[in-house]
Amino acid sequence: MDKKLILGVDIGGSKVAAGLVNAAGEILCQARVPMNTSGSASDGINCVHDAIQAVIDANPKLAIDAIGVSSPGPLDLRQGIVLNSPNLPCWPNFALLAKIEQAYGIPTRLDNDANAAGLAEALWGAGADYKSVFYVTIGTGIGTAIVLNQRVYYGRTGNAAEGGHMTIDFRGVVRCGCGKRGCIEGLVAGPAIAARAQEKLAASSDGAGMLALAGGEATRITAETVVKAWEAGDPLATEVMDETAEMFAVWLGNTIDLLEPEVIVIGGGVGAAIQGLFPHIQSQAAIWSINSLSSEIPLVTAKYGADAGIVGSAALWLSEPALCETASKV
Repeated sequence: MDKKLILGVDIGGSKVAAGLVNAAGEILCQARVPMNTSGSASDGINCVHDAIQAVIDANPKLAIDAIGVSSPGPLDLRQGIVLNSPNLPCWPNFALLAKIEQAYGIPTRLDNDANAAGLAEALWGAGADYKSVFYVTIGTGIGTAIVLNQRVYYGRTGNAAEGGHMTIDFRGVVRCGCGKRGCIEGLVAGPAIAARAQEKLAASSDGAGMLALAGGEATRITAETVVKAWEAGDPLATEVMDETAEMFAVWLGNTIDLLEPEVIVIGGGVGAAIQGLFPHIQSQAAIWSINSLSSEIPLVTAKYGADAGIVGSAALWLSEPALCETASKV
């Protein structure tokens, strides 16, 4: 595959991004279109076609050798089906892989978006110099991937590494979108940070800076608002971010005890915003790990950022054949 071009397609709850990627993990061109998740299944797949067609139309002389697609889970990788993804309500039990392959007549592979992004980081990104990579993306949700010797670990059926749904507070009042209580996603992801800030603001006279950034309306506070206020020294935002770091550290310490990866790569919009907390998180995670050498495991920022899905989708083909075959054979 050294000289071939792969079309990577990254499907999210708000957008579809597509791009041509070469064997070095470089995006040659890309297009982004809004994703319609509130309409019919056809409305949703038409958005995917629009993104793909935009790339094809912009490069009519370039031959596309394969298509890689990443999507929020849960997925049935054996059948190439989006099951009942909270982020894609338009596609219950939707045969996404077959739809794309039939439309273009090009070999296509589908994987979980976190797996794809983690693979990209392990092949060409922040984890490229390590044999075992634990990838975490923190945004609207929390996704994780385990990559060993540049191969994604899928588990028995392809559903391994759903680390965002590990519970750290089983008696907690916070219920995750997956239905479980106390998932790290329901405590640390973007919406959870915003909700905790809004709740604290209602009971405190602090947080004036945070409120000002939200235009004086607490309901408009987002995770981005909290991070900006924290960076500016707002005391309530600092309290929220300290709690976020502590909960993340509890989860990370347990994850280290389970996997002991050589590196932990953190991506996603929230992940990039909190990189200033990495040293604190690393020291706190050591408290929650029985591994006396856990603090030696580096926490690093992902390389690809918003482009991780495109490059990761292409990586499903631009790696060793055995790796690409794993998802279709689990």
